[in-house]
Amino acid sequence: MLFIENLQVAYGKVQALWGVTLDVPQGEIVSLVGANGAGKTTLLKTVSGILRRQAGSITCDGKRIEEASPPEIVKHGVVHVPEGRKLFPEMTVIDNLLMGAYTISQLERPQRLGRVFNVFPVLKERQKQIAGTLSGGEQQMVAIGRGLMAGPKLLMLDEPSLGLAPLLVEEVFRVITEINRSGMTLLLVEQNTQHALSLAHKGFVMELGRIVLSGSGSELLANIDVRKAYLGL
Repeated sequence: MLFIENLQVAYGKVQALWGVTLDVPQGEIVSLVGANGAGKTTLLKTVSGILRRQAGSITCDGKRIEEASPPEIVKHGVVHVPEGRKLFPEMTVIDNLLMGAYTISQLERPQRLGRVFNVFPVLKERQKQIAGTLSGGEQQMVAIGRGLMAGPKLLMLDEPSLGLAPLLVEEVFRVITEINRSGMTLLLVEQNTQHALSLAHKGFVMELGRIVLSGSGSELLANIDVRKAYLGL
């Protein structure tokens, strides 16, 4: 599905990614974990076309996309749900959701909305509510729902559990698993290492802009270095 090879990215003279290589197989959940500042968000922004790479390649479904614009990347089926939700707080829930559907026809939109409401029934109840008045967990549902409205082949989630209460964290990860079971491929960036690796088919550990470990989710959870550095064990 997604293959990133020798990716290098800088902010001016500050190097952020150093030769990153990773793959996201079709139909799987791949978790990318690491400390703040490791380069995880930079990687997602580069895949989605917000940032430009210095070197390396990004291939999705056999097509090179590293030179494509963000709208072209969305049309190709790669959708990025950003850290911090980035909703339009003065707009209603349904208008926020429809912002994710700008690449699809008017005729398809009701069906897409129906799918989102099946995943998040509370959003159907609150569709006319101003998004900025929702709880943090509900706003995260809107952010994920907006991403789903584009009909992605690959959904990239950046810190979906950030700032949520424990019960809502559990709900977010339940939804991620449900979305994956429907056949969608996911690339998950998450500081909650235990949760992220528990549900991942495959995981990567990033430190200072480099991939330092990879393996199945269970292998990384059992790794003594991962347990010491990220699980406090």
